[in-house]
Amino acid sequence: MSPILSAGLLGFVLGLQHATDGDHLVAVATIVSRERRFTAGALVGAFWGLGHMLTLGLVGVILIAFGLRVPPRLETGLELVVAAMLVALGVLRLRDAARGIETVPSDHLRADHEHGGAEIVHSHAHGHGVAVHLHPHVHPSRRLLAAWRDGRLPLRALLVGAVHGMAGSAAVSLLVLATLRSAWSAVLYLGVFGLGTILGMTALTAAMAFPLSLALRLRRTRRLVALGAGVGSIAFGIVYAIRVL
Repeated sequence: MSPILSAGLLGFVLGLQHATDGDHLVAVATIVSRERRFTAGALVGAFWGLGHMLTLGLVGVILIAFGLRVPPRLETGLELVVAAMLVALGVLRLRDAARGIETVPSDHLRADHEHGGAEIVHSHAHGHGVAVHLHPHVHPSRRLLAAWRDGRLPLRALLVGAVHGMAGSAAVSLLVLATLRSAWSAVLYLGVFGLGTILGMTALTAAMAFPLSLALRLRRTRRLVALGAGVGSIAFGIVYAIRVL
């Protein structure tokens, strides 16, 4: 088997395994616990994996191209950032629980009229005495409003994945530098490693999202899920930081 193909297969398998790291699972589980829809929960894993792949690939390629090593202090600092992020995610979930989960009323973003559910730009006349002028504005579609209201724009997952990718770039790059001599093999490895991580995390979050989407239909369960996810993420973040130090 050629070295490039071997690197690709190795990277894909290790990417799938990488998605099951404890800090990764806790982070995405905390985010998924906010989602009441199965598809939204599965998308959390995809966006997390995409963010992870972007920073891991960018930093990894730079390190490999110039033969650099991440200083131990910087590596420790990045791991502590991950720990702090886990604690922050937990605090946000506890805040949700304290607020009763329903942070945005269901009709808060609805206009008093619609345009067939489609995006449209139009104006309303507005007068001040004899002066009349127009106020142009956009009416978003109902689908976009629902996505915003239900939290189905998982930018948080993308950011969290990017931080994890930055923290993991040192170990992955060292592995590549130690085993692969060809630059093309190294780039292929990082690419399929990221792809494997995306697929693995998407599958895992989909598995989490299905029972959670059923449980979150009950109002009382929502608060319990938020409390459990918040406390668990904070506790794991603290233990993770202690272990790093």
